[in-house]
Amino acid sequence: MIRVLLADDEHLIRGAIATLLGLEPDIEVVAQVARGDLVAQAVRDHRPDVIVLDIEMPGMDGLTVAETLPGHAVLMLSSFGRPGYLRRALAAGVRGFIPKDASADELATAIRKVSSGGRYLDPEMAASAMMAGESPLTERERDALALASRGASVGEIAVSLHLTEGTVRNYLSSAITKLGASNRITAIHAAQEKGWL
Repeated sequence: MIRVLLADDEHLIRGAIATLLGLEPDIEVVAQVARGDLVAQAVRDHRPDVIVLDIEMPGMDGLTVAETLPGHAVLMLSSFGRPGYLRRALAAGVRGFIPKDASADELATAIRKVSSGGRYLDPEMAASAMMAGESPLTERERDALALASRGASVGEIAVSLHLTEGTVRNYLSSAITKLGASNRITAIHAAQEKGWL
């Protein structure tokens, strides 16, 4: 049996996926959590073969969770097909990435493939990621823009990143320029749309 941990904050979706996977003769859902920050403990408690993560969750997003689980078989299940998400997931060692609108059969196939050490990528998502290219943002520009997207002021960003306010303004200005945006808000939207934040 392939032991699966499901992490998704949408109770109805999580329950439906668990029910559908329960119909598979070789797959057993051993745990379900609704928050990203609960995944690590559930992994320790239940020792799943495959961890299925949603991207958008409270506590900790799925991509950040995946980065904390090196060596584990992780499959991202997301309604967001943003190219940057796929690239970030692959960089974190995620073995599979499929959309939430995939069929139950496709999800079961992906779980089997990931469990056996293979990779499973949705073809449309993979093609979009290849066409979009790499993020032009440096890590610091991305960090500053991410904090700004949460409403942090320049001063708050400076404190959080241990930088001067002038340096933060430079990073934000550079990010705005690289994204071809007219201001911080449009830069944030552009980066989010590509999955770079």
